[in-house]
Amino acid sequence: MQKTINILNKRAKFDYEIIDRYTAGIVLTGTEIKSIRLGKASIAESFCEFSGTELFVINSHIEEYLYGTHYNHKAKSERKLLLNKKELKGLLKDVQNKGLTIIPLRLFTNEKGLAKLDIALCRGKKNYDKRETIKDRDNKRDLDRIKKSF
Repeated sequence: MQKTINILNKRAKFDYEIIDRYTAGIVLTGTEIKSIRLGKASIAESFCEFSGTELFVINSHIEEYLYGTHYNHKAKSERKLLLNKKELKGLLKDVQNKGLTIIPLRLFTNEKGLAKLDIALCRGKKNYDKRETIKDRDNKRDLDRIKKSF
């Protein structure tokens, strides 16, 4: 039984307004999946981009495998995402027409041990939206403290 890996992009919900979510597979080499299973990956600065009709995740950092030889992978490289044609066409249309972006939210392994990526169609937040989010979070924290004291 393998332990489940769950690598999050914590800044995504703060910087972007999430419109729609998808789960995509990733095309990886042998040493990349071994590093992910060890938890040596980061998607904090990554984004998704179309090349033709294919979707790639860019700037995702998967650390080189410690026991890899000359077959080891590059730490930062483009990795192809696997989605249905219908989903890809819809995403491509939304990104081109509405000016939205695709951001990875979570890198995880499923019950079969395969690496998957949760991606979201997002719109960037303005500074006043970010301040509103911070204010709501602080108010919720204060209310929880008051409830706990009673």
